[in-house]
Amino acid sequence: MAVELNLPVFRASQEEFKPFLIAWNLTKRCNLRCAHCYLSAGERDAGSIDELTTEECYRVVDEMARVNPASILVLTGGEPLLRRDLPHIARYATTKGMMVVVGTNGTLLTDEKIRELLDAGVMGVSISVDSLDHSNHDTFRRLPGALKGSLAGIEACRRNGLQFQVHTTASSMNYDEIPAIMDFAFKAGARVYNLFFLVCTGRGEEMSDITPEQYEEVLGYLLDVQTKFPGMLVRSRCAPHFKRIAYEKNPESTITKAQGYEGGGCLAGTHYARITPEGDLTPCPFMPLSVGNLRQSGFDTLWNDSPVFADLRAPKLKGKCADCEYSELCGGCRARPYASHGDYLDEDLWCHYTPKGGAKILPMAEVFDGPPPPWSEAAIERLIRLPFFLQKMVKQRVEKFAREQGAALVTPELMEALRKRTFGNDTPVFDAGRFQGLIPEGVTKDRDAP
Repeated sequence: MAVELNLPVFRASQEEFKPFLIAWNLTKRCNLRCAHCYLSAGERDAGSIDELTTEECYRVVDEMARVNPASILVLTGGEPLLRRDLPHIARYATTKGMMVVVGTNGTLLTDEKIRELLDAGVMGVSISVDSLDHSNHDTFRRLPGALKGSLAGIEACRRNGLQFQVHTTASSMNYDEIPAIMDFAFKAGARVYNLFFLVCTGRGEEMSDITPEQYEEVLGYLLDVQTKFPGMLVRSRCAPHFKRIAYEKNPESTITKAQGYEGGGCLAGTHYARITPEGDLTPCPFMPLSVGNLRQSGFDTLWNDSPVFADLRAPKLKGKCADCEYSELCGGCRARPYASHGDYLDEDLWCHYTPKGGAKILPMAEVFDGPPPPWSEAAIERLIRLPFFLQKMVKQRVEKFAREQGAALVTPELMEALRKRTFGNDTPVFDAGRFQGLIPEGVTKDRDAP
């Protein structure tokens, strides 16, 4: 049976800004004391007496759902698993239609915890791996055995069928190791690999970032390996320059033609926001600029009426970001100038590019003749098994391929043909029992590491 398929569409017109992604720091409690933590989290059992209560969290979820019930909600910390009501908050958000994921360091993930998250409707977890060298990772996370615990958490996710992402924060410590960590994530079965570029806030104020030249080099590498890892999405975070580099490499690429949430520029305050444990709403986790507190004002009111968010949605940029022909496609990170000197509209000093003048380059739209072909029920079932945030992009690519092939119906066979054309036939082989062989030779290993 053929049916029409309509997925949420996010358009970046002024009147239709939607929070596609909301990061919620539920607690400052954490079992680690990571060197780069923007929240300066710690004190495993103490926490903050000002954390939003369970009932307050339910109310905030209701308010978020009024703005966009299809948001991706990232419940994180600190370490969110230290909040006993985490499954209850997750379950309540999923009943409102949100896709809920949990951001964790992975060290506290057990079979029992994972089953609780799955029962609550959690779609996946993100686990940080900042080095495959146990000494380096553990020093960075300030806990002996931290990498061992994260790897055990990944294995527990695989054992129980919970999808996971791997996150890495790029730094001078792991700059040369990023390709190996990415390869590890793929072989381990990660659905997404996110490389975060450090914004020096919180405890990270005392850290030195990679150089602008290294920044540029790593972003170029991320683009070059997009098709190397079939089934794993590779993305940069806190690096809008990614879109400019993609355009320079290929103006016709699917990355430069992305619209809305993926359409370019810093997402802070446009499609992204952060909630602190105490209920402050900020444009992003790395910009600790409160636009109001959710105990005094509703999420929907702050999202729609904040002057700071209005600035970020129609930014009057300064410095070279204002002069740059890529200001609409990239626009620079807004958190970095704020962290540096308190001006979120100033130029991003970590951008290596020198503007050349000329007309502004805009995100490009795909143009098609006629409506897309209908989807079979079996094809829809295959599509909705993908993570929510991938569905719209995959849908567009499949429909384009169907047009090219002259197909009258989108079927699983057509989708498989596109997958093979894009990625080839190889899929990662992984021993679900242990992680032997995934850590490259030559790095330090804990005696008892898996």
